[in-house]
Amino acid sequence: MIYSILGVIGVGVGINYGQIANNLPSPARVSYLLQSLNISRVKLYDADPKVLSAFANSNIEFVIGLGNEYLLNMTDPIKAQDWIEQHVQPFIPRTKITCITVGNEILSGNDNQLMSYLLPAMQSVYAALVSLGLNKQVYVTTAHSLAILGNSFPPSSGSFRQDLGEYIHSILNFHAQVNSPFLINVYPFFAYKDSPDQVPLDYVLFQPNNGTIDPITNLNYDNMLYAQVDAVYSAIKAMGHTDIDVKISETGWPSKGDPNEVGATVENAGIYNSNLLRRIEAKQGTPANPSVPIDVYVFALFNENLKPGPASERNYGLYYPDGTPVYNIGLQGSLRGNLPQLDSSSSEMIVRNSMAHLVRDAVCGVLLFTILL
Repeated sequence: MIYSILGVIGVGVGINYGQIANNLPSPARVSYLLQSLNISRVKLYDADPKVLSAFANSNIEFVIGLGNEYLLNMTDPIKAQDWIEQHVQPFIPRTKITCITVGNEILSGNDNQLMSYLLPAMQSVYAALVSLGLNKQVYVTTAHSLAILGNSFPPSSGSFRQDLGEYIHSILNFHAQVNSPFLINVYPFFAYKDSPDQVPLDYVLFQPNNGTIDPITNLNYDNMLYAQVDAVYSAIKAMGHTDIDVKISETGWPSKGDPNEVGATVENAGIYNSNLLRRIEAKQGTPANPSVPIDVYVFALFNENLKPGPASERNYGLYYPDGTPVYNIGLQGSLRGNLPQLDSSSSEMIVRNSMAHLVRDAVCGVLLFTILL
């Protein structure tokens, strides 16, 4: 089976653009690649001025990040405004910055001091946006891991960890007040890797299966991702809110892992991302929220060779740093084989011509991840 990733045109899928590597193409070449594929939304983990400049006038929407190391400073309103004036204001409106994430997975860590900084930092950043007249176009949020849940099954009984209640309750109030979404990083791969004998592979890969029934609502879940998202919605509702959207700030599947990382293969990564994009294109909602299409940022654009941790951490990319896809790309009717490398002018011309031909021939304006059997 050969899995191929094709650009998603008009679907609105987002992509995480991490840069923990020493061999990535220049931001200008990345901008060219993403525009060729009609990717419309990009999430950064910082506010790299080289990236934001390279994407000027690209019509791509950006989520930028304030790293955890900035949280203490961001609790100071003056420092927060200085940061916005230096890292956001100069790039708007040429670069479409639509969101700032303040910290990443703070509440699932073990640093209580950072936890106490989180909400004040979010509030200061938002206040700075208000004072600069940017709060209508840039929203403020933070991203959480699913480890903040105390219970996730059945989805209708989802709840947050009791020890995090005071933090999360206040953060939810903030989201409701400023109308910003609750972001979660969701990886069914972790559940499968930890319990491959108990977790059906088809269930985590969006493949046909009997699914799991929520005994309280009688809703059927045919994949783990939707069950996890609805568990978060239930946890939020249990804290008194039905007015906050849940968005997926990260999800993906590694194409390689250590020997003990069961399921980390090119084949599974191709299936997971293929099926996920099909559901995004279909504007599917979860069983408990069928009218709200899932909102997803896929992790990640490139393999990042300097990321610490197990081998899987360095192998979530859709592309290798040289611009070739981790899964073979089959461009139906135009170009078959791998995307030429981004590091030569002749290759750029091949890509440009191929993509132009591809867009002309696209059916219904959508090029989905394709499975060639």
